[in-house]
Amino acid sequence: MTILFCSEFDRAEDYRCVLAERLPDMPFRAYPDVGAPENIRYALVWCPPLGLLPSLPNLRAVFNLGAGVDGILADSDVPADVPVIRLCDAGLAPQMVEWVLYGVLRFHRRFDDYEAEQAAGRWTRLNAPPASAVRVGLLGLGVLGQAVGRRLVDMGYTVSGWSRRPKTVPGVASHHGREGLDVMVKATDILVCLLPLTDETRGILNRETLEKLPHGAAVINAGRGGHLVDADLLSLLDSGHVRGALLDVFEPEPLAPDHRFWAHPRVRVTPHVAAVTLVEPSCDQIADTILGLERGEAPSAEVDRIAGY
Repeated sequence: MTILFCSEFDRAEDYRCVLAERLPDMPFRAYPDVGAPENIRYALVWCPPLGLLPSLPNLRAVFNLGAGVDGILADSDVPADVPVIRLCDAGLAPQMVEWVLYGVLRFHRRFDDYEAEQAAGRWTRLNAPPASAVRVGLLGLGVLGQAVGRRLVDMGYTVSGWSRRPKTVPGVASHHGREGLDVMVKATDILVCLLPLTDETRGILNRETLEKLPHGAAVINAGRGGHLVDADLLSLLDSGHVRGALLDVFEPEPLAPDHRFWAHPRVRVTPHVAAVTLVEPSCDQIADTILGLERGEAPSAEVDRIAGY
């Protein structure tokens, strides 16, 4: 029984050390040092290479080391009877709240405009509305979206949210379905995407959607790069319909050195760091779940492969 670690974020030794305390009798390997594939029983992965998981004949469970599972579900050959397990609380929510809050404050308090004023050497005091007059629309009301929504409500913002199915979040006006998306977007000053990437949500931040935003609205994306049609956003930024964008995720990653986002004056880029999985709480959940599986217990937080999250 061996654990295999495979992630584009090179933190194998961190996980090895913590899991050695939690599961001292279970060997640990880091890809590409797979060893004998038949010995691998559990895989801890983030965007594993295609073909890796299907090549492990005795794989019993796959743990996803991030918020989205599209990197795993992209491999259609992963056996259907192998559960894909997401981490319920790995320190992601507080970080995502902080990152989104930075973006909302950036556009609400006009810090983007102050940057332009500073660059021009102008001492200008700009008017900003109260938080209650700023309409924040959240695409995605999962664990992260709900945490963000609650914090924004506490700060006095007018918050609405859109999800695949109806959801109730105190203080957040909930919408769902195609009609609900249109209603929310048309009444949004700052649009925040925290959706999982599925066939239904791919390209949702396109010209058709973004043109429905009020003139001068802003876009924040910490979902997946595949949600955004880059050329459509750039066109609307250039025309001034979209005031600015804060982007953390891209397709592909890393963002190409010659991509226009890097130098566009209305875009700010962060390198997929809005919410980073923390090792200690992750290993606690992983170890508890593995021990439960070894006792014959069904795993909690199993991904619905049909829904894509």
